[in-house]
Amino acid sequence: MEKVFPVPARVLVVAAHPDDLDFGCAGTVALWTKGGSQVSYVICTSGDKGSDDPSMDRDLLARTRQEEQMEAARVIGVSDVHFLGFEDGSLENDVDLRRTLVRCIRRLRPDVILCHDPGNRSFENPYVSHRDHRAVSEAVFDAVYPASGNPHFFPELLAEGLAPHKVREMLFFGTQSPNFWQDITHVMDLKIKAILSHRSQVADPEQMEKFLRLRFEEAGKRVGVPYAEPFRRLTFPW
Repeated sequence: MEKVFPVPARVLVVAAHPDDLDFGCAGTVALWTKGGSQVSYVICTSGDKGSDDPSMDRDLLARTRQEEQMEAARVIGVSDVHFLGFEDGSLENDVDLRRTLVRCIRRLRPDVILCHDPGNRSFENPYVSHRDHRAVSEAVFDAVYPASGNPHFFPELLAEGLAPHKVREMLFFGTQSPNFWQDITHVMDLKIKAILSHRSQVADPEQMEKFLRLRFEEAGKRVGVPYAEPFRRLTFPW
């Protein structure tokens, strides 16, 4: 099994909420930023419903979670972070979201995109199966193929100077059907630090670190390394 992905020049990571991508792929991204990749994050919501506390002010929570995501990104070596501002829990794979994502893809022109897995439909894990994850994963795929590479989709973007762009590969994180494991042993501490930056979402940092080490140690066993991140890898034929 492969355990090393060639360092891409340009990378786009799309996630539904702050902290999703740090759980899913922060280790791999840390390896790539160290290798010279230009990485951009696109977070579709601000996570303004990410609390069970009825007294929590949603605007305050959104600002807090954005700040936490920016801190986590700095840990990983990413400075280009975009929040699209859609409402938490209400994402739809509709024309507005797809147009916004195509605009991002054509502007950033990534070689590789990482996002939630649109193939997760077994509903065995409530976190993985969050409706926003499902909506974003399908919208990203639909934006990649065929929309971002076809001039007849969203021709108004041509007027913005955004020419079609075809993405070479996708890596789906949080997948229930992995076919690729990236060795993150040397950056596991950075991944943990990034996740612990999301203090509003981590009740017990010590227990969270134990959980993370166990989870990614189990993934590492698939390829004979101490720690790995699992993905479903999709390579396009063009």
